[in-house]
Amino acid sequence: MAMNTSSKYDNINYKTVQIQSGPPSVYQLITKPGQIGIIRKLTLGEKDPTRRNKTILLVGETGSGKSTLINFLINYAMGVEFEQDVWYQIVQDEKKSQSESQTSDVTVYEVFGLEDTSLPFSLTIIDTPGFGHTEGTEQDVRVSEKLLDLFRSRDGVHEIDAVCLVVKATDCRLSDHLKYVFDSVVSLFGKDIERNIVALITNSQFFNPDNVLDALKDAHIMCAKDKDNQPVHFLFNNAQKTEKNKKNEPALKYAWDSTKEQMSQFADFLESTKPQDLTTTVEVLNARIRLKACIHNLQERIEFIEKKQRVIQQTHEALKIQEQDMTDNKDFEVEFDEVFKCKVAISEKRWWALGLNYGGAICCEVCKENCHHPCTLAWYPKHCEVLQNKCTECNIKCKVPGHKKELYCTVCTGKCHVSKHVKEKQCTECEAECSDPTHQKTPWKYVSKTRKVKTTIQEMKNMYEKGKKESEKKTSLLETLQENIEDLQEEKDQWLEESFGHVVKLDKTALQVHSMSTQVHLDFLIKKMNEKRDTEKVKKLEEMQSKMEKDKIVHHKRRYVPSIEFDNPFTF
Repeated sequence: MAMNTSSKYDNINYKTVQIQSGPPSVYQLITKPGQIGIIRKLTLGEKDPTRRNKTILLVGETGSGKSTLINFLINYAMGVEFEQDVWYQIVQDEKKSQSESQTSDVTVYEVFGLEDTSLPFSLTIIDTPGFGHTEGTEQDVRVSEKLLDLFRSRDGVHEIDAVCLVVKATDCRLSDHLKYVFDSVVSLFGKDIERNIVALITNSQFFNPDNVLDALKDAHIMCAKDKDNQPVHFLFNNAQKTEKNKKNEPALKYAWDSTKEQMSQFADFLESTKPQDLTTTVEVLNARIRLKACIHNLQERIEFIEKKQRVIQQTHEALKIQEQDMTDNKDFEVEFDEVFKCKVAISEKRWWALGLNYGGAICCEVCKENCHHPCTLAWYPKHCEVLQNKCTECNIKCKVPGHKKELYCTVCTGKCHVSKHVKEKQCTECEAECSDPTHQKTPWKYVSKTRKVKTTIQEMKNMYEKGKKESEKKTSLLETLQENIEDLQEEKDQWLEESFGHVVKLDKTALQVHSMSTQVHLDFLIKKMNEKRDTEKVKKLEEMQSKMEKDKIVHHKRRYVPSIEFDNPFTF
C-alpha cells in the first residue's frame, strides 16, 4: 500500500511502498510513468522550470552496481543519513527472470523537488541496459536508436553533464563487450565530450583503485583527467541495503560515510563541469545514419550496375559472333538478360516499436531505390534523417529568412523530393497500385533481378541509345554497348566519391569514429577504391583503418562480433 514518507521528508511529498522492514527499512519510491518518444520515463516530484537540472548517462555491464549507485544518488539528494535506518530506491529490484528485467531497456529517471536538500539542482539520469545480456548486437543497435530518439525529441534530453562508465573495483580489465559498448557510446558525441566522461567505481573498499585505472588506460578509454593526469573517478560501496547488526554496523557506517563523501565530490564535479550541448551529437548521429544509408544504397547501386555490366558484356560477346547476320538483317531477333528492379517483402523485427510505423524502408519510387533500410525511428518519410531541408530558391541549404525550404533526399540518385518517397505497406505482387483485397500488404524494399527478353537488333539499339542526341546515334550496336559499360563505370566512380566524402566528414565531426560499422564501411571502400586505383583515397582510408588497429578497437570488437552482415552495418 502506498504511503507518504515520514518526518523530515514530509515536505518532499513523495509516496513510497515499504518492501523491507530492516534495519534499514527499505521503501520503493512511487514514480509517475511516461514516455519520451519510444523511451520509458519515470518521474519523481514536480518539475520547476526555474531550477537548474543536471543530466548523467550511465553505461555498465550487468552486475556492475548501476542500480544501487542510482538509488544512493537519490538517497544522497534526499539527505538521508546512516543513523536514520531508512533506504529509498527509485530503481526497482530486478526480478529473477532476466527477460522481465527493467534493466533490459533504456530508462530516463527525472528527480525533482530536492534542489534545496543536498543538491542545488534537479536530476535527469539516463540508465542504459545492463550490458552482458544475451541479445548481442541487436540489443546494442536498439540502444543506439533509442538514444538518438531521446536526444532529438522536442521534450527529450538536449545536453549531458556527465557520461559515466560504471565498473567494479575488482575489475582488473574491461571486458571486450564493455569496451565495445563504451566506444560506441562515446562515438555518438561531439569532440568536446571527453571532459565530461568519468569512471564510477562500485563495490569499493576505498583503497586506491590502481587496477581499474590501469584497465581504463589499457583499454584507451577517453575520459576527463585530474591534476595528476589520472582518469577522473569516484568510489562507491554497494552495501547500503545490507541488514544491520552489532557486528557489521561499524563497517557499514564507514562504507556509508565514504560513499557519501565521494558522492559529494561527484556532485561538485557536476556543478563545475560545463554541460555538453547535444546539438553536435544529433548531427553526428544523423551523419552516421546518412552514412549507413549512403553505403547501403551505394552497394545496391553498384550491384545493380555490375549486373548490367555483366549482361551487356555477355550480350556484346554473343552478338559479336553474329555480327555479319546482324548487318544483313536488321530484324534479326536476339534473346538477352535484362536487369530490372522489383519490390520484395521484408520482415519487421522492431517489436519494441509498439506497432507504430517504425521499421520497414524509405523508398524512392522515381529512382526505384532504397534510401534508408531499416528505417527504425521514422513514422513517415518526412521524419527520416536521410531527408533534409533544401531551399527551393537557392537549391541548397540556406538560412535566408523567407526562403521556402522543402525536404529532399540526400541518398537516392535523383535526390528526389519527399513526395516521391514512400514507407507504407504495399502489395509486392502488383506492379502498380493494388486493389485486390486478397493480396497481402507488407513492408517492402527494391531488389534487382534479371529476366529473359527477346527483341530485334534495332529495338535493342534504340533501348541502349535512349536519351542520346541524334548526332550521337551513328555508332554500331557493339560500340553502343561498350559505351554503356564505360558510362556505368563512371557512375560507380561518382558514387564512391560521394561515400568517401561521408566517411571523411564523419571523421572530422565525431569524437570516436572507430565503431564497428565504420570498419565495415572502410573495408568496403578500400576494396572499391583499390579497384579504381585511387591511391590517394586508399591511403587516407588505410590510415583511418590503421588507427583503429593501433587502438586495439577493431580487435576486441571482432572478438565480440565475429561477423556482421553488410545488411546491417550500423551497430551501436
